[in-house]
Amino acid sequence: MKQVLKAIFLLGVLFTPSYLSAQNAPVINSTVSGKIVDAITKEALIGATVTIKGITNGSVTDINGQFNLVTAQKLPFTVVISFVGYQTKEVVLTDNNVEILLQEAANQLDDVVITSRRRQESAQDVPIPISIVGGTRAEDAGAFNVNRLKELVPTVQLYASNARNTTLNIRGLGSTYGLTNDGIDPGVGFYVDGVYYARPAATALDFIDIEQVEVLRGPQGTLFGKNTTAGAFNITTRPAGFTPSGSFELSYGNYGYIQAKASLTGPLSNKLAARVSFTGTQRNGTFYNVHTQLPINDINNIGVRGQLLYAPSDNVKITLIADVSDQKPNGYGWPVAGVVPTKRAAYRQFNAIIADLNYKLPYSSAFERIVDLDTPSKADNQLGGVSLNADIKLGGGTLTSTTAWRYWKWTPLNDRDYIGLPVFTISAGNSVHDQWSQEIRYSGKISSRLSGVVGLFGLWQDLKSDPVQTEEAGSAQWRFAQSSTSALWKTPGLFDNFGIRTTNRIQSTGLAVFGQVDWAVTDRIHILPGVRYNYDKKVANYKRETYGGLQTTDPALIALKNGVYTNQAFDTDVSEGNFSGQLTLQYRASSAFNAFGTYSISYKPVGVNIGGLPTANGQVLLDLARVKPEFVNHLEFGVKTKPTPNSVLNVVFHNTEIKDYQTQVQTAEPGVNRGYLANAEKVRVVGIELDGNIRVANFLTLNAAVAYTDGKYVTFKNAPVPLEETGGEQAFKDISGGALPGISKWSGSVGGEVTARGKLISLKGNYFFGVDAFYRSSFSSSPSPSQYLNIDGYSLINSRLGFRASSGISAFVWARNLFNTNYYEQLLAAPGSAGHYAGIVGDPRTYGITLRYTF
Repeated sequence: MKQVLKAIFLLGVLFTPSYLSAQNAPVINSTVSGKIVDAITKEALIGATVTIKGITNGSVTDINGQFNLVTAQKLPFTVVISFVGYQTKEVVLTDNNVEILLQEAANQLDDVVITSRRRQESAQDVPIPISIVGGTRAEDAGAFNVNRLKELVPTVQLYASNARNTTLNIRGLGSTYGLTNDGIDPGVGFYVDGVYYARPAATALDFIDIEQVEVLRGPQGTLFGKNTTAGAFNITTRPAGFTPSGSFELSYGNYGYIQAKASLTGPLSNKLAARVSFTGTQRNGTFYNVHTQLPINDINNIGVRGQLLYAPSDNVKITLIADVSDQKPNGYGWPVAGVVPTKRAAYRQFNAIIADLNYKLPYSSAFERIVDLDTPSKADNQLGGVSLNADIKLGGGTLTSTTAWRYWKWTPLNDRDYIGLPVFTISAGNSVHDQWSQEIRYSGKISSRLSGVVGLFGLWQDLKSDPVQTEEAGSAQWRFAQSSTSALWKTPGLFDNFGIRTTNRIQSTGLAVFGQVDWAVTDRIHILPGVRYNYDKKVANYKRETYGGLQTTDPALIALKNGVYTNQAFDTDVSEGNFSGQLTLQYRASSAFNAFGTYSISYKPVGVNIGGLPTANGQVLLDLARVKPEFVNHLEFGVKTKPTPNSVLNVVFHNTEIKDYQTQVQTAEPGVNRGYLANAEKVRVVGIELDGNIRVANFLTLNAAVAYTDGKYVTFKNAPVPLEETGGEQAFKDISGGALPGISKWSGSVGGEVTARGKLISLKGNYFFGVDAFYRSSFSSSPSPSQYLNIDGYSLINSRLGFRASSGISAFVWARNLFNTNYYEQLLAAPGSAGHYAGIVGDPRTYGITLRYTF
């Protein structure tokens, strides 16, 4: 079956261009040129966007204010010209080499165009809560990956102890909190140029030549290929173009930070254009490992992306994209942040254990940025792929086909005990992943009052160990595993190099048909129903075998070894089909007031445990292999307004209830790697979000967003006990009413930039000063609420100061975490539940300088 799918995929890649070109006879393109200037000063405007109205062809003005449009359209036709700080203007071109005057727009805020509904439209007109971050804004703010982007969008949460163990959530929902379990799908869709990225490790990689990031909040299953129960990231990169242009950027900062970016685009012929982009980031480690006497947790990233655009006519656009990104850091390892007294006997408390082993932590606070790790750390993360996208204009809409193959390769080595003793000496969950996806979608107008989207989507995944995953104990393991006062625990060599080698595999199939209609009942009232059918199947194989340790036939010693690691094997398959959908009512009172309400039901696919299963009385609990799908019941109301031409103010109320919530739970069994998955009976997340921005007198822009989010377990009667209750009479407890992990009740961001015209040496342009602030209140860092594993609220301030020349040259200095705030991003209980936990510590103050040139 796998070979058949590969053959189908390759045939689609090979023959789609030929088929499409056969359906559309080539049209010889012509070039229309012109110049954009300031209406008063007559100075050339560099970087203004010129787009042919109704289609995607466009150009950007060069250093002389010139633009060149390569098009098959005959004059006359209409173009739309936009430039920051100026009024957007529509002009009918009747001749070549025209000069177009733009007026300043001191009291007008730039409109933001999005593509989340598979067509270009204003973000303020869309009845979806959505946050937009432009590529330039992200670059200026130093948000070169999703982890940094979350400081600009307070409804986004991302937690990562390394690339694999990444949780990406919106409004606190999406993925399980804590260590990643491969057996379930994320609830937040991650799309780049229309291609779904299935692995959460993709969020750890550097952005490559990003045009715009759209963050959609709430279920989006009737618009996107993959079902997304919590929201979606819709990321678009800068496309290949027929007008030669490029950008180069170099940054240098403390901790040896160096980042280089480059991008070039231009025509290869009158129908074929190309774009190639590169990014590389290096930074020294922000922690020091006293065991190896070397820095740790550095950055060593590189990525390249290439595009080919084939445009045989204005009705056909075919894009071939290939990319690869690679991370090879020395990391990640984390310090012990604290010790929890458990309900185990006194000799089983962490401090007593390390005292008996004559060990003492070489630091008193995680914020000293010192670790003591006896296992070398590695987190090699590689991700790449190829996609072929075809857009064909048919009738009143566009037929889109997106075919993609992607891969992920993960090669880690971790110190799971977080200390310098040989407790867990090897933790290497080597994995390799292949995915194939195909989406066919039609979006457009059905009649004057009816438009919509309908599509088919298929996703096939193969995730397996590469070739095995290894966990190994060391000579100090006996003291951490000791559960009685028997002298047998001290048997020499009992646990030395005792471990497990695991082979596992998940083969997943996800198929869907979806559609959404926009019915304009009147010019002001729109009804938008949507429906989706999903089918998901997962086939899992798991086998682990023990090795090493003292070779013995003594039943008592074998029983002690089995308390740490045992052989385990199981095969299982799960499948589920379901219908979901939504209904939105939209009321546009005017161009400045857009109200909407949405009710939706959605499903997060069925899951399977693949990291090992807990045991009871020596028997594997096979019933836990299957994880029931989530049933999501979602309601929200929102209002998008433009109180004045230079301001935007939006507010949204949302309420989400989830039955059979998929959650990650920890167990004291070391062999259950990364914990295991379970279903909480019911959870609820309710909140209010407010965001807005304003432009003042064409020299000051301000933006702000605030979110109140309350997430609770409504019912979870059989949850594992928190760390401090380990060793008590009960292994499970009722945590109904407890807080969901990772959710701050209050979070917010505020930013602004002030500009002033001036000169730097002989360059004309604008000086600018920008500040971004981010705040979040305290939150739980444990799936079962713990009085110890809570993270205090914190604030971060980032700033930049520099000059943007009209010639395309920019230079600015920047600082992140300006006031050097100490804060945790996550707290993680160590395996074995001895009582200690690690702290994922946020970056310290960093600063540097960036030079950029665009043309």
